[in-house]
Formats: sequence, structure tokens, C-alpha cells
Amino acid sequence: MNLVIVESPSKTKPIEKYLGSGYKVLSSKGHVRDLATTGKFGFGVDVDNSFKPNYVMMKGKKSVVDELKKEAKKVDHVYLATDPDREGEAISWHLKDVLKLNDNDYDRVVFNEITKNAVTDAFNHTRKIDNDLVNSQETRRILDRIIGFRLSKLIQSKTSGSSAGRVQSVALKLIVEREREIEAFNPEEYYTVKGIFDEFDSELFNYNHKDFKISNKEELDKVLGELDNSFKVDSVEKKKKAKQSRMPYITSTLQQDASNKLNFNAKKTMQIAQKLYEGIDLSDETVGLITYMRTDSIRLSDEFIKSTYAYISSNYGEEYVGYVKKSKKKDNVQDAHEAIRPTSINRTPESVRKYLTNDEFKIYRMIYYRALASLMAPAKTLNTTIILDNNNYQFKSTGQIITFDGYLRVYSDYEDTKDNILPELKENSVLKANDIVSEQHFTKPPSRYTEARLIKEMEELGIGRPSTYATTMDIIKKRGYVNVEDKKFIPTKIGIEITDKLQEHFSHLINVEYTANMERDLDKIADGSENYVDTLTNFYNEFEPCVEEAFKNMPKKVAEKTGEDCPNCGSPLVIRNGRYGDFTACSNYPKCKYIKNEPKEESVACVCPNCGGDIVEKRSKRGKVFYGCNNYPKCKTAYWDMPTGEKCPECSSMLTKKITKNKTTIKCSSCDYVKAD
Repeated sequence: MNLVIVESPSKTKPIEKYLGSGYKVLSSKGHVRDLATTGKFGFGVDVDNSFKPNYVMMKGKKSVVDELKKEAKKVDHVYLATDPDREGEAISWHLKDVLKLNDNDYDRVVFNEITKNAVTDAFNHTRKIDNDLVNSQETRRILDRIIGFRLSKLIQSKTSGSSAGRVQSVALKLIVEREREIEAFNPEEYYTVKGIFDEFDSELFNYNHKDFKISNKEELDKVLGELDNSFKVDSVEKKKKAKQSRMPYITSTLQQDASNKLNFNAKKTMQIAQKLYEGIDLSDETVGLITYMRTDSIRLSDEFIKSTYAYISSNYGEEYVGYVKKSKKKDNVQDAHEAIRPTSINRTPESVRKYLTNDEFKIYRMIYYRALASLMAPAKTLNTTIILDNNNYQFKSTGQIITFDGYLRVYSDYEDTKDNILPELKENSVLKANDIVSEQHFTKPPSRYTEARLIKEMEELGIGRPSTYATTMDIIKKRGYVNVEDKKFIPTKIGIEITDKLQEHFSHLINVEYTANMERDLDKIADGSENYVDTLTNFYNEFEPCVEEAFKNMPKKVAEKTGEDCPNCGSPLVIRNGRYGDFTACSNYPKCKYIKNEPKEESVACVCPNCGGDIVEKRSKRGKVFYGCNNYPKCKTAYWDMPTGEKCPECSSMLTKKITKNKTTIKCSSCDYVKAD
């Protein structure tokens, strides 16, 4: 008998079925050990002894480890089958150590997808734990512990903030810098001029065939005074172009598209993708529908490419078969596993829809058609550019006709490409415009970051990794460092304060370049070309003196006094900032823990349909607004959106109202009914 240990409990059932009766599959339920919080500054690391870590069993994991130890003693061999990334490699190393396995007792097994072929093939190609990968991951963990503990302690003692970190503080810095660009932006006036014809419009872009811009009303009046309604066709240019499909998804691009197309945040996207990877119960099997979802490689397996080419040829025709796209490999790309793709191209989204939730279907469909389209032939277009001349002012019109749909045959739902047909015109012919119109514009400031834009920026700058994007987004929101309005990040006062303080003392460490270089150092440790102790030593020798200097010289934020005295100890009351906003408390904290209870007016939304109480606005533990009965806990009626007091005409449940920037939607809290505008 053999024991197989995986991370997630949901993987045990399908893998055990694939391997057969000679294997027992158990789960470690993720990490089993972490750094202690003892020793110097609570690092759990002996910084004076080559950064030797002190690992302890994680809370709640003793029973899991005891069971694994018990089963490991019964079997002939142990297979460590944790996830196929550096973190998974480190978990396998911890399990080997905890279970006291020697090299003859175990093998490391890695598979990128949970399908029978992939799993059984992986057991034919086992290896030992890659210590370079483990060293890289543990170095990352130690770096994050040292930076997080030291900077968070500093921030807590000197500002209104609660934490800082190696990646999160750089991401926050990007948001704050963008906000300041917006604040400093001075809009510039400009005008556009168009000729309006029966079948198309044409926009002014040149004067005497040179770039031309109208910057004020005086310039506009001069131009309009020199134009008439007769336009000569200066040139008609037609070009055939090939429109290429996009690469298959990697973690960052999946998160970006899920945000832009489905309005899912990064955390939700990764939770859904994790479920699709770990396995879905179909009618006759449990199988992972997608490959591993934490990746920055666009590589596809030869087997998948071959089967997809056959699928394309059979379903769409040989002319739709494309080719494998290649991109310039970035220095920081980990090519250990594939792009995110379906495990079988024959398992179409439509064929498995009944086994998926609505959100799972949306993510799977997006992944499936992105991978399929990436191996299809380019779309072909005929692009037309018409240049018109009016008294030496040149106007341009562009059109496009799709002559062969190629990959758009399957991807048109995700990519807006439409025909824009221009009339057939001959050079030197004269057209009469129906009208010449002008419009005033002002240049716009750079856009605030959305989750999608920030993840894209982090990827391009080389900060963070596929496994960190979602966590970083979640942390800066939970800490109250940003507000999210219309999907855009707006830094709060605390977020700006922390960024400024960190830049005042750590600008050479908390920045894009340093963070990206650190990621490259971790990559070098992973491939064995750099020593992890040297990396940690060089970092710490530069970092710790800066922290000590900041503790000495960074001024502590003075809390604003309210003019009242504490009723318990007589000290002044001050305004403090908490997770859910400002509150009034004693300045003598922590000796005196008095907090003033501010009278709060409850906003009544409607009468509770279940007990007759009032449905009032409340906040969850995480600060999210919801609407619940004021007779809680006797009555647990609650809604995320504002209840209207009206009943649904289809199921009689409460109708709720959701207000966004551009639209108000009234829908049922239970069924799919949406009230017409």
C-alpha cells in the first residue's frame, strides 16, 4: 500500500479513483507548519545564525499531522503530491520533515491538472524534493515576515495604520502616486472637427499633411472660416491585415478579464478557478476542468495542442487551424507549468454547464474559449483609409471589413470586432458634406487603478507573483488603505499617510525597482544560481538600520483632541481612526481603554416582512453595508441590497434596490425577477 498526500481535501476522491486500490490519498489541508513568533522581534528566525528558521505546528493541524504520521507508518511508500509551484514544493518539504521520511521513503509527484492521464503519468515520472525551490519559497516567507513585522510595528506606533509589507506597500504607493497625478493634472482645451456625409463621417487630423491640433476657440473659428462643404478624395488606401488571437490565460490576465468582463474581484476569481482545478463532479467522474491556475507561463502541452488542432479541424474546418504563439520570455517568468487551459478541449462549457454554478460556468467558458481561440487561425480583414482634402485641411475616415472570421468564430463574445463599411470612392472625386461640426474637449487625467489595471501594472513592473496578486488587493482594502468607488481604487487618508511615512524613511527599499530586483533574486535562488543566506544577509544589513533610524526619528502622529475629558481617568479624549472609521477614545490608552459611545441614528429602510420590526442599515465585521432587522438575534432577516418594501410579483419575496453610478436596478432577493425600467 502507498500513501499519497495532497493539499486540498477535494482532490483526494478523484486521485484515489485514478490510482486504484494500491493507493490511499489523504490531505494535509494546506500548510502544516509556519514560522514561530519567538526570538528577535518575534521573527521566528535566528538572524545571527544564518537566518535559521524555527518552525512550529500551525494551529488546528496537530490532528491532521497525527493522522498522516499514523498512516505513513503503515505504508510501503509515501508520495508527496502538493501543488506544482514553489509554495507546494515547500509544503512537501515540511511534510517530509514532520513525517521523518528519508529519501528512500518518499517521492515527489507533480501534476498540472487533475485528470486520470495526467495523474497516472506523473506517478511514472517521480522525483525528489527540489531544495532550490524550497529555499526560494522559504526565503520569500522570511523576507515577508521580517519586513511585515518590523514595518507593521513601526506603522502602528507612529501612524493610524495597522500594517505594511514588501509587496502591499509598493502597490499602495502606485495608487497614491496615481491619485497625486490626478490632483496635479491641468486639463487642456482642444477641438475636433468632422465632416458629416450620407454614409460616413470624416475627422480633421492634418493641415498641409502635417499634424494639426486646434487648441482654442480662436483657432477653431479660423479653421471653420476656411472650410467649405466640398471635399476632394485625396487618397483611398486598402490593406489586408491579419488579426491575431490572444495568448492563453495566465493568472494576471485571467484576473484582469474576469474583472473587466464579469465584474469579479481577484479573490473571487481565484476561488472559482481553484474549484475548477481541484475537481468537479460530473455524471460519471470527478475531474479537474482546468490546469493549475497560478502561473505566468503561456506554454501549452504538445498533447493539448495536438488534440485542439484536431478539434478545430473537425468542427470548423482545416482553414481555421492556427499555430502556437510565442512571446518574448520575461526574466521573471516561472515556466514550470502551463498556461491556464481546459484539461480537455472536448469538454465544452455547454456540455458541463449543468454541473457548474453560474459563476463557475462563466469562468470556465472564458478560459475554454481563450485557449481554443489561441490555437485558431488569425482573422483576416480588409482595412480602408480614406483621406479627404478641404482647402489644404486633411480629414480621415477608417473602415474595416472582416473577410475571414478565423478565431473570432469562437471568440466574438469576448472581443468586439465589427464591420465598419466605407463607400467605394475614387481618388480626385468630389464629395459634398451635409454638415461640418465641431466639438469642444478637454484632456483627461490618468485613470485611477481598478483591480485589473493594478494587477496588470504589477505584472509589467515585475512586482509580486501569480499567487500574490489577489492577496495584495484584498489586504489594502481590508486595512482601510483604499476605498473602492466605481471599481476604482481611491487612497484613504491613512493610505496616503503610510505611503508618505514609508517613502520618507524607506524610499530606497519600498519602491518598484527594489521589489522587482528582489523577485529576480528569488528566481536565482530557485534555479540554484544564488545562495539564499547571502540574499537574506544583504537585505537585512541594509533594512534593519533604516528601521532603527525610523523608530528614533519618525514623529508619532498626534491625535486630535476633542476638547472633552475622559470620564474614567480625566485624560483628554482624542479622535482615533479605526477599521470602520473615526471614533472618540481616551488619550491614555492602553492604560485607559475608554471609548465614547456615539449616538447613531439608524436609517430605516422598510418594515421587516417576517416580524414587523424595522429593517435598518448595518455594517458587517468587515465594514460592508447590509440591511437587517433591528430585532436581531430573534429575527435574522437580512439583505445585502436596500429593500424597497415591495413584494416580488413572481415569488412574493422582498424586492431590493441596487444603485450604481449609471443605473438603478430593482430585483428580487430570492428569484431571478428584475423589474423593468
